[in-house]
Amino acid sequence: MNSRDITVRVTSAAVLLLVAACGDGRQPAPTSSGPSHAVTSTPSPLPPSASTTGAAPRPAPTTALPSSSPSPSRTPEAGARDALRRGDTGDAVQALQERLDRLGYWIGEPDGSFGLLTEQAVYALQKAAGLRPDGVVGPRTRAALENGKRPDARSTDGHLAEVDLDRQLLMIVDDGEVSRVFNTSTGTFEHYVHEGKTYLADTPRGRWTIDWQVDGWRDGPLGRLYRPKYFQEQGIAIHGYTSVPPYPASHGCVRVTLSAMDWLWAQDVLPKKTRVWVY
Repeated sequence: MNSRDITVRVTSAAVLLLVAACGDGRQPAPTSSGPSHAVTSTPSPLPPSASTTGAAPRPAPTTALPSSSPSPSRTPEAGARDALRRGDTGDAVQALQERLDRLGYWIGEPDGSFGLLTEQAVYALQKAAGLRPDGVVGPRTRAALENGKRPDARSTDGHLAEVDLDRQLLMIVDDGEVSRVFNTSTGTFEHYVHEGKTYLADTPRGRWTIDWQVDGWRDGPLGRLYRPKYFQEQGIAIHGYTSVPPYPASHGCVRVTLSAMDWLWAQDVLPKKTRVWVY
């Protein structure tokens, strides 16, 4: 094989990587903020090469996960007589929300109504406690709340975002202390086909930096991303999405709810140059 053949093949592979990623690797002109219509699908990465912003990523080991959210009726938590779940309201829910907020699990504003954001916070708590994330507050989840269960950071200095792939958690960390915790959904590490090509839905491990962002909806190769903050050169971003289950479901990006993404922007929690550590 001559040098020209090698160059053509390497160039083609690089193009495929960018086409399949959450973005196309180019910074677009900013769009207006706020959703204009429903998101369709999350864009998709291939296993990336070593980046100059971090260590060479390794494939993320994942366990078999369901294709849809676990059914609460099948979990011990859901069987408890006084269990709290989505749709409940009242003082008990208000107390739950306030406790989650004090522990750092992001829920928006406590309002006494067990909705989407409370369920997301319960997912995150259950993951941190090593429980099955069903979103229902039964005896085991109550014990985790009472014991003040929180995930530990791996970093020891500076401000950064940590993405724990094994537990599917996004954490905001300052000098080794976790300040906010979010349920997240990252790459499935499964193969998929796009425009006749096969790709791997991988969220690359490594140390990265947020280098560009879009304050609005961003049209990627496979769909739209809400207010994405790109941290990896092949188009991987932390972004808002309409579906954030408690297990890997994306093509590689780090999903949070639309409301959580709005909060991250409003509080300027993840400005450009913020470090992102994926492990």
